Amino acid sequence: MLNNPKLYTRSDLLPVLAPLRRDGRKFVFTNGCYDLLHPGHVDFLARCKALGDKLILGLNSDASVSRQGKRPARPVVPFAERAFVLAHLAAVDFIVGFEEDTPRELIAALRPQVLVKGGDWSPDRIAGRDLVEADGGKVLSLPLLAGYSTTALIEKIRCL
Repeated sequence: MLNNPKLYTRSDLLPVLAPLRRDGRKFVFTNGCYDLLHPGHVDFLARCKALGDKLILGLNSDASVSRQGKRPARPVVPFAERAFVLAHLAAVDFIVGFEEDTPRELIAALRPQVLVKGGDWSPDRIAGRDLVEADGGKVLSLPLLAGYSTTALIEKIRCL
């Protein structure tokens, strides 16, 4: 098993966040599959981190990714390996896996002040938006770095 000090379960992360919240730290939350990490992912996560003090990354489990209907069969990289690679990015402070189709339950438990998704998500489609806004937080859809896509990368590899 790969050692990953940034990977937490939902219940293990809550007591870690409590003193940080009391100290006034601002939590930013984003989520995704992060299969085949590329420059677009790294750029997006760095911009998310710049919006607050701590970046929490909700990472879809393998089963959750599979249910998304992505083609070809995904994820290519298993959860533990995706989490290990993401943990080595300076922008990412905490990683929490989730099994559900959306991170709504995770967002309800963690209560971030900022919720961010990529520009391919309109704010009205972002899971948990209502929860964050009800707490007085912000929900943002950031533009994606042009020219980068996991699906396009997989297709390029298939053509080699």
